[in-house]
Amino acid sequence: MSLAAAISSLTAPLRLRKGELTRAAIVDAALAIARRDGLEGLTIGELAAQMRMSKSGVFAHFGSREELQRAVLAEYASRFVGAVLAPAVRRPRGLARLQAILDNWLKLMRREIEQGCLMISGSIEYDDRPGAMRDAVVGIIRGWSAELQRAIEDAKATGELRTDTDAAQAAFEIYGLMLGFHQNARLLRAADSTRRARAGLQRLIEDARSATPPKPPAAATGRTRSPSGRAKRPVGGSARTSSP
Repeated sequence: MSLAAAISSLTAPLRLRKGELTRAAIVDAALAIARRDGLEGLTIGELAAQMRMSKSGVFAHFGSREELQRAVLAEYASRFVGAVLAPAVRRPRGLARLQAILDNWLKLMRREIEQGCLMISGSIEYDDRPGAMRDAVVGIIRGWSAELQRAIEDAKATGELRTDTDAAQAAFEIYGLMLGFHQNARLLRAADSTRRARAGLQRLIEDARSATPPKPPAAATGRTRSPSGRAKRPVGGSARTSSP
């Protein structure tokens, strides 16, 4: 399942109602509480008190506590994509895009050291609790892992990473580094957490980097190389080429 499909599966069952601005404000406040206390720590009573609303007023926007939890999870996932993946896809397909994804992800996790990461807390809350919420968390994490693997495969396709690079293994190791960073920074308060995470990510990239750099497209120069290494003129063309 793709990350987009995982988010869509959360939002599809949520019925559209009036007062979408109020609903969005409730979700925003609920997300802040869930970051601190976890999704299971999210209560209608505390949320209503914080929003200065009645419990029935909150329920008017969400038919159940689980629907509220699902809306919060969907909002978190949407913000994650907006902060990490969306800016990266503007980079060229290949290693530049993969490195942008990793840089953006680490920057977001640095901000979440104080806020709390809903995916990490959710994976602990629901790892042994079957049900819709566990399925939703699993879907998002699997979707994000698939996005990572796709970016790695793209870098293989461009020739920047070795063709024998195991994308699933690389994504697994990247996840391990990010989880280690979160624990080291949030729980242990280690000052060197970011430096160590960056070094680990860079080593993973370097270990997988292709020994032969990708060749530029022939159309970029308009010339070919002879066995001697001298540039040949394009057939039927002049020795000069125009700049882009």
